[in-house]
Amino acid sequence: MRKVLAFTSLVELGTGVALMVDPAIVVRLLVGADLAGAGEVAGRGFGVALLALALACWPSRRGTESEAPAVRGMLVYNALIALYLAVLGTAGSMRGALLWPAAVLHAAVALALLFSPSSVHAPEARP
Repeated sequence: MRKVLAFTSLVELGTGVALMVDPAIVVRLLVGADLAGAGEVAGRGFGVALLALALACWPSRRGTESEAPAVRGMLVYNALIALYLAVLGTAGSMRGALLWPAAVLHAAVALALLFSPSSVHAPEARP
């Protein structure tokens, strides 16, 4: 479970940095559309949020009990973003080169987190 959490944190860290540096490239690769004006501002803001999510969910050294909130957060994020990307790819006219690979990656990570040996529903350890 720690490896899955570290992997997804690294992916979101990289995506966040890419969005902060040049959101237009990320959007073009994901949805095949141009980005301008307020979209660039929002894209950079989303990059900051992904960077914060990645840092907040980085696996701790204290063990799996302390990671339950991070696992839940990444599980919800990955499940919902996979669903959103799939909707964009099927119902919308979005056709970026990385749309379906990103949707599948997020769905796979969500499943890996959901079925990890450490329960997402485990109670927090109290000192």
